[in-house]
Parts: sequence; structure tokens; C-alpha cells
Amino acid sequence: MAVVSKRSLLTGLGLGGLASLAGAPVKAALPKTGLGAILVSQPVYTNAPYPQSHASTIVETKAGTLAAAWFGGAHERNPDVGIWFARNIGGKWQDAKELANGVQPDGKPRLPTWNPVLFQPPGGDLFLYYKVGPSPQDWWGMVMTSADDGKTWSKPERLPDGILGPIKNKPVVLESGAWLSPVSVEQSEGVTKADGGGWSLYFERSEDGGKSWTKTDLVASPLKVDAIQPSILFHADGSLEAVARTRQGALAQTWSKDDGKTWSPLAAIDLPNPNSGTDAVTLADGRQLLVYNHAGHRPTSPGKGPRVPLNIAISNDGVSWREVLALETEVVPDGYAYPAVIQSRDGKVHVTYTVNRRGIRHVVIDPSRLS
Repeated sequence: MAVVSKRSLLTGLGLGGLASLAGAPVKAALPKTGLGAILVSQPVYTNAPYPQSHASTIVETKAGTLAAAWFGGAHERNPDVGIWFARNIGGKWQDAKELANGVQPDGKPRLPTWNPVLFQPPGGDLFLYYKVGPSPQDWWGMVMTSADDGKTWSKPERLPDGILGPIKNKPVVLESGAWLSPVSVEQSEGVTKADGGGWSLYFERSEDGGKSWTKTDLVASPLKVDAIQPSILFHADGSLEAVARTRQGALAQTWSKDDGKTWSPLAAIDLPNPNSGTDAVTLADGRQLLVYNHAGHRPTSPGKGPRVPLNIAISNDGVSWREVLALETEVVPDGYAYPAVIQSRDGKVHVTYTVNRRGIRHVVIDPSRLS
């Protein structure tokens, strides 16, 4: 297992040390490998009754069907934003339908929905988790299930008080059979962890197939790094790693040796992050694959940066990462963001992501061509 410490957070970046965490720009490097790795690149939808979409999720169901979900509406935070869902049949995405929205009972004002996450536990129903609320500071978790490959769905149910469900990225099933869900909380900028605020990671765990959940403690952050939206990775020695987005210009990592019950303090990974969502998956061959924006801060805007390019990096140990493929390099106003990634049973890697806030793209990759 990797050794992570306060010192590694300062020196292990490969991005200029503490300067990167403080907001120095990181030049976007484009990899020269991965030629021919992209097999398919296609829109998930071409026509929609809303102008903007974001925060896609993708899954392979137990029947072998690909399915995706995202939120769509006038714009993020608008009350008309709903959760949309589509299935991929024969390599073609079918017409999307709205599965859920933020219409409230008793005539209360409608609220926006956020960040759907599709999850297929082995042999069970297909799960859809999402959020409802006016903002990430005040939202709550919802869940729906499908027993027929996403053709029909149960009525939405609110998760128990204090349980949010996965915030952006997929839960995983541990060797023990327990479910582990990557979770984070956001508080207003300027609120410090000493005040009980800021951005923090933790994990929710279920031993009974999602019927009940427990929560871990918040992951310690000695240097007050603000991290959210982790992805969970598996390592051959039995340890787990979570990789997360930050405001400090570099991706963060935390490790667990006890099946996700406790986690090491946050440390940095040697890849930049412009405060943009990422996702990662452990490949069948044991390598770790990460989809992220290889860009850092704007010098004049600490904590914010361009969401171009969109890249894939590979690691053998979860500590040292190498860029292997650029999915997108053309500059567009709202960039390419919030990737979701899975490896299907045939070995192909599937990535969905937001394109300029105006659509969702699906890319199929042959990981054997990534070195």
C-alpha cells in the first residue's frame, strides 16, 4: 500500500509542490500514446426538450445492456432540471425519458435534481441514486430501482436522514459483499474545516444490499484541502484507494486497509485538477484508469480552471500516473466535464461526459491500446 502523509501532499505532486496547491497554473500536456484506442465516439442524444445537460452516469446492466442517465433542464440549479435516462440497444442510444424530477408534495415549490448515479450490483435490481434540493449544501438523496433492465422503475424513495448516497461516482461491491458508496459534502467557500465546514470526503457502507447504511468518519485533511466526489479503486494487496476532485489544483488520494471502514489523511496525486469532476475504474488487468481534465488553476482565479482538455491517465500503483490519451482538446466555452467510466464485461472501457453543457458524449475505448 502506498505511504501517504502530510509531506507527500507538499512534495509528491510533480506539479510544482505547494505552488500548485496554492493556485499556480499547470500547463495542459497532451499525451502522444493511445493512438487507435478510441473505437466509438457518439452523442447519447441528439434532440432534447431542454437546452443544458450535465453529470452523466453509465452502467452495464445484468442483462448486458448499456444505460446512461444525466440531469437536464434550463440550467444547473433551475427548478425544471430533471433526471433523464436512456438505454443503448445494438450500439445505438434510444430516445431518453425523464425518470425523476423535483416536484414536491403539498404544493411546495419544485426543486432541481442533481447528479444521478446508476449502480448494478451483481444479480440484483438496477439502482438509480440522485439528489433533490436547492443546492449541494441543502440537497438530499433519492433512490429508484428497476427489475427489468431499466425498462420500468419503482417510485422514487428518499434515503434515510443523514444518508446522501453516492454524490457523483458509482458505489462498488467489496469482496465481503458489502456495498461502499463514495460520498462528500460541500459547504460555502470561506468556511473552514475548523468551523466544521469546507469540502470533505467520507463513505457510506451497506451490509444488506442497500436496505440500511452506516457512515465513516470524514477523511482527515491536515492541510485543509477541500476535496469532493471520490472514486473508489481496488488494489491487489486488498487495499482500497479513493481519488477525488479538489479546489487546490491537484487531485487528492486517500487509502483504506480495512475494507473501507477507515481512511488515511488526504494526500496529492501527481496530476492537476481545475476543480472539476473526475471518475476512475480498476481494470480487469489490475491497472487503474482515471478520466480527468489535465489543467490547473487560472492564475487570477484560485480554485477554478479550464475544463479542457479531457484526458485519460493510467497507473499501476495508484500513486504514479501517466497520461495516455486525450479525449478532447478543442476549446469550447464550457469545456468537457464530469466524466463517468466503467469497463464492460467484454473488456471495453466506456466513458460518458458533458460536452459544453449542451450534450452528453459516449466514447468506447480499447484499454489494451493504452500503455
